[in-house]
Amino acid sequence: MGSASSASRVIFLDVDGRTQKVVFSRFCSPCDIKELFCTATGLSRNTTISLLDSTGAMVSIDPTMPNNSESSPYKVVPITGGQLADKEEVFQNVLTQVAEQFSRAFKINELKSEVTNRLAMLEKRVELEGMKVVEIEKCRSDIKKLREEMASRNSSFLEDNKKLTPHRDVSSYPKYMLSQQTIDALRKPTFDVWLWESNEMLSCLEYMYHDLGLVKDFNINPITLKRWLLCIHDNYRSNPFHNFRHCFCVTQMMYSMIYLCNLQEKFTQVDILILMTAAVCHDLDHPGYNNTYQINARTELAVRYNDISPLENHHCAVAFQIFSQPDCNIFANVDPEAFKQIHQGTITLILATDMARHGEILDSFKQKVDSFDFTNEEHVTSLKMVLIKCCDISNEVRPMEVAEPWVDCLLEEYFMQSDREKAEGLPVAPFMDREKVTKPTAQIGFIKFVLIPMFETLMKLFPQIEEVMVQPLRESRDRYEELKQIDDAMNEFHFIGAEKEE
Repeated sequence: MGSASSASRVIFLDVDGRTQKVVFSRFCSPCDIKELFCTATGLSRNTTISLLDSTGAMVSIDPTMPNNSESSPYKVVPITGGQLADKEEVFQNVLTQVAEQFSRAFKINELKSEVTNRLAMLEKRVELEGMKVVEIEKCRSDIKKLREEMASRNSSFLEDNKKLTPHRDVSSYPKYMLSQQTIDALRKPTFDVWLWESNEMLSCLEYMYHDLGLVKDFNINPITLKRWLLCIHDNYRSNPFHNFRHCFCVTQMMYSMIYLCNLQEKFTQVDILILMTAAVCHDLDHPGYNNTYQINARTELAVRYNDISPLENHHCAVAFQIFSQPDCNIFANVDPEAFKQIHQGTITLILATDMARHGEILDSFKQKVDSFDFTNEEHVTSLKMVLIKCCDISNEVRPMEVAEPWVDCLLEEYFMQSDREKAEGLPVAPFMDREKVTKPTAQIGFIKFVLIPMFETLMKLFPQIEEVMVQPLRESRDRYEELKQIDDAMNEFHFIGAEKEE
């Protein structure tokens, strides 16, 4: 699953008791593949179909669908009009719920009354005859800015009364079966997070909770687990970097660290649950603009949290708003004392991901690591904070072809912020300015002075991470330093050439 190694795919279908072989390119769209399956089974090309395996599980119809064999063909099942009508009814219900939520989202009376009055005045001015072109354009610009401000404030954080429920229920959650190859890869830092679409990532996260024994030990309802993960997915925004794939990336690295460092032998299952859940929730509803912007722009989040880790406090708040929904509460069967521990532990770890606290947290851990005591609660909490920090910024641990696209995503998000800061007259950090930063300059200092020192400190406690985590960081540092030397040489060459022309 998720492999794209060959140019064509072969799938076997059960057509009225005989096996039909179907061959198609891995570059085909899901729509083309569905039409091909309809033709192969004698159905009209526009028939809506489902694909079932030999166990009756639904199979996703796309180029990455699992291979099957002639002895276990997939069965094509046309969806009847009644089923479509049921789906249409569900879709209409969802639309109604969304409309209600949007309606509630815009009931910000103080801002709305002020902005509405100003908009009405400005729009009336634009319509008046005889206005100069420059004045008209200025009014239009003012209107645009006000509308953007209103939209920004409405979307800057989730309202307290917003009901956080998944946009689809588990009935539309495809059942994926992970291959043994995928299961083995999932436990390693080299896992390629770019090969998987959202539903597959959700299935992998679900598998992790089962595999670590968390579902059994905390009596988590499997359907509630699915619904909670769907809600988590729906509450990550489509930012270039801080999105659901980043959530999955951080959680998968935590999962691999649990195996690599044998943490289940050293931690309680409550600790393991806190580590995994904090990783899943650590960037919920991230707006794509960091704490510095929130504070300098005096946003609603910064005001609400008194400029103290506004984003991380918001991620915590959204996480436990989701848990407050009975359909998404995976802790429903946990006793109150254990829930109190999980609640506080999860908040502590999410707040630890604020990079403004990096020095404080790492220095505290360094003081404990040489005489570390796994029976000491303060020591264990310090280690858990370092673990989630490592996972949160671990992209350079992964192979170059997996890590480098994340740099592009992060720079894109940085440039969006710095462009906005320039437009609003706010301070701009040099490492976020598209006119000053390059990939090598962005990464070299971060790897040398943040990543390597932190992972090398953790290596004192877990020597086994050196080969699979610390060494890749050193190689990444060396590669970016070589790239910087090439960039410097090219810039020097262009500078000398320009001088000669003069």
